[in-house]
Amino acid sequence: MPKAAPHTLALFDDHTGEILCGVDEAGRGPLAGPVFAAAVILDPARPIKGLRDSKKLSEAARDSLALEIKESALAWAIASCNEQEIDELNILHASMLAMRRAVEALSTPPTLALIDGNRCPVMSIRCEAIVKGDDKVPAISAASILAKTARDAALMVLHDTYPHYGFDRHKGYPTPLHLEMLRLHGVSPVHRRSYAPVRALLSSQAARMA
Repeated sequence: MPKAAPHTLALFDDHTGEILCGVDEAGRGPLAGPVFAAAVILDPARPIKGLRDSKKLSEAARDSLALEIKESALAWAIASCNEQEIDELNILHASMLAMRRAVEALSTPPTLALIDGNRCPVMSIRCEAIVKGDDKVPAISAASILAKTARDAALMVLHDTYPHYGFDRHKGYPTPLHLEMLRLHGVSPVHRRSYAPVRALLSSQAARMA
């Protein structure tokens, strides 16, 4: 695949003859909530303008593009791994599993998966890892947007259940506000117990009770 210039999306037909899906995840870094992944097969007859790495888009732009992707793509799917799976598998393997679930959920089976990053999940189809692919390959950009918007929506639901943690503001990431709320209110059922700040708080609580 030709090397793409910074912020320049690679052409859709770089893999002529393949049924190509882009795959990306969202939510490796947060201390709470699931990790999400999405897989997208774009329709070359219905190009979508403005696709790029979801982190470089405003929330309004992501939401608008997510709707367009769902309407215009040949196929798309979103999957996740919950907090328990993340703690049991570790976040890398949970992210890989979420990606595989997303690809396997596509209504049209792809022949090639382009994965954002430097690792590929174990799947029954061929995979190619592309570093910073979410800003180079349109299908990966689309997957990035769907994964991010799905995770943000899930964290808003968690905010309704656990409003005192401020999930609506930090989306589970280890911001000063989130860490302070953890210290004040303790660990919730949706926090990832294997992550260092949460694990340290649990150890401290256990030591005080001993």
